[in-house]
Amino acid sequence: MCMFMTLQINVAQLNLVVGDMMGNAQKIIDAARYAYADGARLVLTPELSICGYAAEDLLLRPAFIQSCDQAVQSLAQALADLPGLHVVVGHPVGGSLRTRSVSQVRRYNRASVFCEGRLVASYDKQELPNYQVFDERRYFTPGQQPCVFEVQGKRVGLLICEDAWFAGPARQALDAGAQLLAVLNASPFHVDKGAEREAQMRERVLETGLPLVYAHLVGGQDEVVFEGRSFALNAQGEVAARAPGFVEAALAVTLTSEGHLQPGPIQPHEDEDAQLWHALVLGIRDYIGKNGFPGVILGLSGGIDSALVLALAVDALGPARVRAVMMASPYTADISWIDSRDMVARLGVRYDEIPIAALFAQFRASLSSQFEGLAEDTTEENLQARIRGTLLMALSNKTGSLVLTTGNKSEMATGYCTLYGDMAGGFAVIKDVLKTRVFRLARWRNAHDPYGTCEAPIPERIITRPPSAELRPDQKDQDSLPEYEVLDAIISRYMENDEGLQALVADGFEPADVEKVVRLIRINEYKRRQSPVGIRVTHRSFGKDWRYPITNRFRS
Repeated sequence: MCMFMTLQINVAQLNLVVGDMMGNAQKIIDAARYAYADGARLVLTPELSICGYAAEDLLLRPAFIQSCDQAVQSLAQALADLPGLHVVVGHPVGGSLRTRSVSQVRRYNRASVFCEGRLVASYDKQELPNYQVFDERRYFTPGQQPCVFEVQGKRVGLLICEDAWFAGPARQALDAGAQLLAVLNASPFHVDKGAEREAQMRERVLETGLPLVYAHLVGGQDEVVFEGRSFALNAQGEVAARAPGFVEAALAVTLTSEGHLQPGPIQPHEDEDAQLWHALVLGIRDYIGKNGFPGVILGLSGGIDSALVLALAVDALGPARVRAVMMASPYTADISWIDSRDMVARLGVRYDEIPIAALFAQFRASLSSQFEGLAEDTTEENLQARIRGTLLMALSNKTGSLVLTTGNKSEMATGYCTLYGDMAGGFAVIKDVLKTRVFRLARWRNAHDPYGTCEAPIPERIITRPPSAELRPDQKDQDSLPEYEVLDAIISRYMENDEGLQALVADGFEPADVEKVVRLIRINEYKRRQSPVGIRVTHRSFGKDWRYPITNRFRS
């Protein structure tokens, strides 16, 4: 056993790609070599860093696990020439035998420690989350044993993500002789999740008396975003260092010979609107980039939702990869044209105008004999949305650019959207953003230019004018829905927090408003099932968080 000395630790906060095992391994190798040259002798990587998170049912494929095994071995050999460097790598193991029942196959969510090409320790995740977006019990068997390994005389106890939200695994590591807790993570973002994580980790520190280093993933993966902000807590539970959010970073942490964490750089937590903006930008950038789309296209209406999505897309991709199309109908107000032209001029994106009045007239003429004797209703309104959706998808097919849809969470909840119309597209950017938050984000972006693309990109009138779908004369959203402050409060409490109708009425909401909103949420499940994936930014989004049956007679 070597004498304990100062230990340099480096957290490799990396943006990894699911299924790109060799590419992820190379990222880790590059990060480890950089850290070693900077004096680090312990490098921590995120949870399942070899395969990316979440790999979902790819984990059921034996060939996938074998590719992970090969990448792990390649990584170990590539770093074998660095004396004394310990690298902690997350990867799945097991399941090489194909069977009819996946429950008969044992797979583990593992962290392995390599030094000079040798495996020196390994740990299998014990607490497997199975709530919200997590589905780990479908794929993994829980581990049973702690793992403590030694680096330069200091004993490090490993934990993986959910393990650190419970007292047991940390206590096991302490009992096994750990002097420092190292936690590998892939914990999806929602607003203020970073502060919640640090509070939970502080509990582990105060229970065990051990300092803790938390290595977190960064990047977008389908619906979810991982925001990074890796950190270290000293033995008193105070933040000793924190990495920036929403970018790759190398967080250097020093453990002194006395076992104390030296204070390092501490990036502040941003306010909610800033967090949301960066999360949405990262979600767009990685969905487009990792899936190889050349750019994006969206319908610009002159309203606040499409304006917000346009501003987000430009911050994520730059103006050269963003295209906006205005498709005016007979009910489009002049100010919608004017404001749309103003905004695209500010942002410098390609802009096209394709009037749909003639197409709408042709559709109506073709259907006139079928609709004879029937009054006009939402059918004619939806025709306009579906014409626009068809045009956008044609442009997408021709150019390869992905259509971004512009519907918000309030609309998705209540069905205030058109199947195969404004719901047509490939990625729903603000699907998890309530309308009241849409207004807040628009004002926040006009006051800040975080990516240096354009100051105040959204014309003020777009923010202040009453929202309207402009599908019939003098239409306003509030003709069909409660005021957005009321609507969003009901959605938040009923949908996100599972509060019942009686509790909402008891707190002062009008019974008619509550009953209407809850009914709309229930009867529009069939629409949401057919909507594009979108970025999750709350603790409960429509998607993997929300799994309600379409055929359903429950009314409470």
